[in-house]
Amino acid sequence: MNLVLYNLFPDRLNLYGDRGNVIALQKRCEWRGIHLKIVDIKSANDMNLLSVDIIFIGGGSDREQGLITKELLKIKKDFKLCVEDGISCLAICGGYQLLGSYYVTSEGNKHMGMEICDFYSAAQKDRQVGNILIETKEFGKVVGFENHSGRTYHPYKPLGKVIKGYGNNGEDGTEGLCYNNVIGTYLHGPILPKNPSLTDHIIAAAIERKYGKKELIELDDALEYETKHNAEKICLTLQRS
Repeated sequence: MNLVLYNLFPDRLNLYGDRGNVIALQKRCEWRGIHLKIVDIKSANDMNLLSVDIIFIGGGSDREQGLITKELLKIKKDFKLCVEDGISCLAICGGYQLLGSYYVTSEGNKHMGMEICDFYSAAQKDRQVGNILIETKEFGKVVGFENHSGRTYHPYKPLGKVIKGYGNNGEDGTEGLCYNNVIGTYLHGPILPKNPSLTDHIIAAAIERKYGKKELIELDDALEYETKHNAEKICLTLQRS
């Protein structure tokens, strides 16, 4: 089986090692004999959304988000069609915010989003920083690291409920967003190497869309889950920042 992943604007959207998510997807495909072709996208003109199976959008600063907004708006209609067709997509922090209608910086500047989902994000002067642990129905506990001034408010299904940390806005106890096969989240870390079940969900959804439902070959994840368990313990013992 062959899959294609678009890594959108990795030169601008790669805070806190977010490219590690792409590497995790690549390795877990490779270990199963699945060929994952990774294409770094630096311009909307380089995209052929009919040929892509997984889209990754990393996190970026307010400045970087503003610089790529015009590029993303060029493809928002086609992107929306792909999302409705079930494409796998992981969007982190700034990338997550860009899935919405708009993002307002702490200086009051408004960046338009792709309007994949109807929500908004707004920054505040203080940042929400620290290790975060959430509980999800599909993937059990998910651990990561958050560092964002933006607060996101939406009516969609969240990725999970916050056990420790801030999440979407530090108010409603939710973290992330799930819509079709799109996952938006504030979790850096990077999130996927620490949470193999989430990584496999993205791969399985991409395969099902392209080839029909297939069972993924099981991997020996003892080391991954030991690392995750230790990260959970650290998160629970640290005081909230």
